[in-house]
Amino acid sequence: MQIIISNNSKDPIYEQIYIQIKKHILTNEIQAGHSLPSMRQLAKDLDISVITTKRAYEELEKNGFIYSIVGKGSFVSEQNNEMIKERKMKVIEEQLLTAIQNSKEIGIDLTELKELLTMLYKEED
Repeated sequence: MQIIISNNSKDPIYEQIYIQIKKHILTNEIQAGHSLPSMRQLAKDLDISVITTKRAYEELEKNGFIYSIVGKGSFVSEQNNEMIKERKMKVIEEQLLTAIQNSKEIGIDLTELKELLTMLYKEED
């Protein structure tokens, strides 16, 4: 598992770790039951504080991506694809609501917003 920390990123280091490990899990690069490096080992490998890796692991555990066993380490949880999709849909809805509110504030109508969304969506293909 490769994790790359960027000092230029606006995201805190723990969040960069969280996002990358989550991506490895969701793409099945790391499968259910697989053990993760210890917090100390990951901190050493990345040359960062153990507190930072601890926070990333806590976030992963809180969101159901990993589980920990005292004295044994942290392991990838079995992923329920339907639950993952539901969580992502909730995030998308929240982001779209923010975009709608911002659009209304500056006078962008629904047609123009749809055109913008369509254009951006096609650019990502």
